[in-house]
Amino acid sequence: MPILQTWLRELSTTFLLITLLDLAIVGFILYRLFIIIRGTRAVQLLKGLAVLVIANLISQWAGLNITSWIFSQALTIGIIALPIIFYPELRRALEQLGRGRIFPKVTMLGPQERAQAVESVVKAVFALARRRVGALIVWEQETGLKDWAETGVPMDSQLSSELIVNIFEPNAPLHDGAVIIRGNRIQAASCYLPLSDNPDLRADLGTRHRAALGITEHSDAVAVVVSEETGAISIAIGGEINRYLDEKTLREQLDQYLKARQQEHALFTKRWQPHWKE
Repeated sequence: MPILQTWLRELSTTFLLITLLDLAIVGFILYRLFIIIRGTRAVQLLKGLAVLVIANLISQWAGLNITSWIFSQALTIGIIALPIIFYPELRRALEQLGRGRIFPKVTMLGPQERAQAVESVVKAVFALARRRVGALIVWEQETGLKDWAETGVPMDSQLSSELIVNIFEPNAPLHDGAVIIRGNRIQAASCYLPLSDNPDLRADLGTRHRAALGITEHSDAVAVVVSEETGAISIAIGGEINRYLDEKTLREQLDQYLKARQQEHALFTKRWQPHWKE
């Protein structure tokens, strides 16, 4: 009898460890899926599917057979269409897996380095705005922008306001397109970005603003735009744009967003660190 009790305890402990491991793996996969689709149209599509599921459950509970059948058919079509709808997100996830990017590499900046980098961007942006020189600057966060950086000219240069101003100087070889920053280094210039497909955008938003919204819909990057027509400065985050910023507001929003993203990544890294060490 004691042997049986010991065996049952060992079996229970093993089952608990396997269950915890299973939950940890599922939690990590869900977290990575959230990172991949965050800031994209996939979020809205998932919300739509969730509404269909809830409506289907309610109609079944209420005994609305015809309504329930309609929702069931819609869900079936939606599930079949998921691979097509989420093609860009699935492609990006498989590419990251193929490159060994299960755990993303994020360039972490200390408070002083971050402040210097933000100041360099702000100084350059307002120098360009005073002369009404158009510019588009994208700051990479956790979601890699390598695909879009490869459309431009690689630089891997130390970030400085003077370099940014020279890049966007009219008639300069690299003034068209966007500058992509990683950490405190300029990765590439003259990059082409995806334009936003949002049909509700204002008609007065030009190509730079639509590209800034597009890249922030596809990633968690932050984009700064200088309007060539008005010299107005805008910042785009998560598919939303805030226009006509002054120097203080731009500096604060950049610093707050970069700090928040790094803290979020640091918290996740801390939680998973014991598993890495093992």
